[in-house]
Amino acid sequence: MGAIAEGRVVVITGAARGLGRAHALEFAAEGARVLVNDLGVERDGSGGASAPAQEVVAEIRAMGGEAEANAADAADWDQAEAMIAQAVQKWGRLDTLVCNAGFLRDRMLANMSEAEWDAVMRVHLKGHFAPARHAVAHWRDRSKAGESVQGRLINTSSGAGLLGSIGQGNYAAAKAGVAALTIQQAAEWGRYGVVVNAIAPDARTRMTTGIMYEEEAPEGWDEKDPANASPLVVWLGSDACDVTGRVFEIAGGALNVCDGWQHGHVVDVGRKFAAAEVGDAVHASIAGSPDPAPVYGAS
Repeated sequence: MGAIAEGRVVVITGAARGLGRAHALEFAAEGARVLVNDLGVERDGSGGASAPAQEVVAEIRAMGGEAEANAADAADWDQAEAMIAQAVQKWGRLDTLVCNAGFLRDRMLANMSEAEWDAVMRVHLKGHFAPARHAVAHWRDRSKAGESVQGRLINTSSGAGLLGSIGQGNYAAAKAGVAALTIQQAAEWGRYGVVVNAIAPDARTRMTTGIMYEEEAPEGWDEKDPANASPLVVWLGSDACDVTGRVFEIAGGALNVCDGWQHGHVVDVGRKFAAAEVGDAVHASIAGSPDPAPVYGAS
């Protein structure tokens, strides 16, 4: 069997550590040419350094692969455009974009500052839209020129975005937005040959170590190794992927599609409700619908 991503040009944001690094190495192992984007910031978004991205590039080249580093802020409109342009100028086109960059500013909502809210919404939500918007412009132009495009976009949501997470209201809201954005992009961009999906991974990374998981990995099979999510991402980013508009949870060696909002049981009185009878209709609808999954960390 040939490499599933052979010859594809892939841009990965936040690719110097954790999930992004694992994705970059997996794509390279499957024959892709990879633009490794990372600002090199700390877990809370502070600081910045070019060395982490360069280290991943060196790893890929040592494997015999092709890679270049990029230090763009994925949430900056012009820098995101230049990032996509770098890949196109280097390798002639873009095939796959993986949006993964992000950081945390955790706090209970009642204590959260405006700056903490804005920073997390910016990096996760705008940091997904800006690169994708410039990528789809490239794919749309190719499609309109008569080319058969096999564009692939993979977004990174989270269980926090799908179910909520106590103490992470800004992150949960942003990641819920990413899940909804995925559905919207898939519906709008399929006409240009673009397939869009998202993952909600469960892994030990800088963002989860010390919060959800211990720093030390266990001996033997490590269900929380970030690399466990990467084969799914590579498949979603290949021309073998034949699904779009879906969000997949992946943890260790298990994956599942995760459904979003669905229409619940309908109670229809055939006229305008009287305020006094709304309560009965609400409870009847709830009783006839599936129970929601619990919020992470809720007692």
